[in-house]
This record gives sequence, C-alpha cells and structure tokens, in this order.
Amino acid sequence: MRAFRQVDVFSPLPLMGNPVAVVHDADGLAEEQMAAFARWTNLSETTFLLSPTTPGADYRLRIWTPGGELPFAGHPTLGSAHAWLEAGGVPGAADTLVQECGAGLVRVRRGERLAFVAPPLLRSGPVAADDLTRIAEALAIDESDIVDAAWIDNGPGWVGLLLRDADAVLAVRPDLARFGDLDVGVVGLYPGGGADPGSEGAAVEVRAFCPGLGVVEDPVTGSLNAGIAQWLAGSRLPTSYVASQGTAMGRRGRVHVSVEGEGPDREVWVGGDTRTSITGTVAI
Repeated sequence: MRAFRQVDVFSPLPLMGNPVAVVHDADGLAEEQMAAFARWTNLSETTFLLSPTTPGADYRLRIWTPGGELPFAGHPTLGSAHAWLEAGGVPGAADTLVQECGAGLVRVRRGERLAFVAPPLLRSGPVAADDLTRIAEALAIDESDIVDAAWIDNGPGWVGLLLRDADAVLAVRPDLARFGDLDVGVVGLYPGGGADPGSEGAAVEVRAFCPGLGVVEDPVTGSLNAGIAQWLAGSRLPTSYVASQGTAMGRRGRVHVSVEGEGPDREVWVGGDTRTSITGTVAI
C-alpha cells in the first residue's frame, strides 16, 4: 500500500480546478503499473513521487496521462509539490522546491500560492499553412478566425492559437475526429484586460484540446498557460495577468502568470491555488 492524494489545482474554490492523482513513495513501481493506474484514474494526469537521481533535486516526478507519459505538465507539478510538502517533505531551500522530471529540473516557488518557472520550449516558431488548415478543421472554425498562431511546445506538444476574443474561445466546438496527434490550445482576450465585470478579473480565456493524450478537453492547464505566456506576454498580453480556463466545462480555473526579468534572464512563473480533496492509500 502506498499513500495517495488527489489534489485540486488552479482554483480558489473547492472542486472547481483540475484534479491530479498523486502516488507517494512510488520507487519500485514498473512503468506498466504506472500506466495502468493512470488509465484507471482516468484523470488528465496521474503522478508518481520518487527519490531524486539528480543532485539538487528534492524529489523526482513521473507524469502520466491515460494515453502515455509526459516529460512535463503544469498542474501535476503544482499538485505534486503540494502533496509532497503536505506529506512532510522538506526542501533544500526554504522558499523553493526543485522537481526532477523528464524535462529536467523545474523550480517551484512557495508563497501566497505555489508557482513553477516555465521550462524552455522544445519547439517554437510559426505554424505552417497546411498545419493551420488542419488545426482550423479540427476546431471547426474558419482560418480567418485565427489572429495569430505559434508552436509553444514544452512537453505535451502544444500549438497555440490566438482568437479574436474570449467569446470566440468559449464558442469553439471541436471536431474530435479530425485531431489525430494534435494538442491545441486556444486563447482570447477579455475586454479591458480583466477590468470588465464579466471577466471576473481574468485577462484571457484559455481552452486546451488533447484527445490524442486520452483527454478530450483539459479543465485547467499549466503547461499550456506557460507556453502562451512565453509566446504572448509582453507583446499582446501584459507581463502579469490572470488566465481563466475551464469555463466551458463548468470549472473556475484561475492561472496566475508573471514575467520576471528581461532578455536571457527572463522567467515566466505560473502559479495557482492547490488543495487536497482526497487522502488515503492505494494498492497498485
């Protein structure tokens, strides 16, 4: 039996964020066991906390979707850090945890809420015209509805689309049969950059579609929001803002983004509220 927690991430309200299943003390589990348990939980991600293998890391994390393993994902990073601390984990530094994962070492900062520093993009830059056509067909929108597009892949394979506004994002009704291996994130601005009462303080609305990973639509997505900020913060978006996600699914996700530094020292921090919803033990 191993200790288990299910942590709700990216919402100030109970049961309105994105849950992650966290298995503690997972050393000794085979990949087949991890994959089977992730399929069984059927959450967007299930994680396994293990002993670190890299100097300077506080713990090692493996992240699985129902469809396979990811080198990095955002809400599992925050939820697993929360679970590790709650279970008595003591980081090497008082205000920062260091997570070892497939994407390398990721720093997680403690404060008003946990926040991770966005890892480098594995793929960035413009999207080819034929890919844009395929993406528009998968989202069931016209190509003219796309204001801008870029690859913003930090592990899951994200391509990002900027639509004309938040209402256009909420109106998307994707054609899932056309997605194939696409993992698509869409973002649109609210009027007034969060000042409009209808936005509830959010500057943008975000949605994430990744049926190839076994997740039709992800409720709230840290990796996607990190990629969006690396792409748009400081140009089309401010360097500090709150993103709303999950609205179309009846959730109330809030992702807190801030950019610190400039040039090669620039860091994008992605934070959110975390709370444990379930504790217990699990037999795998």
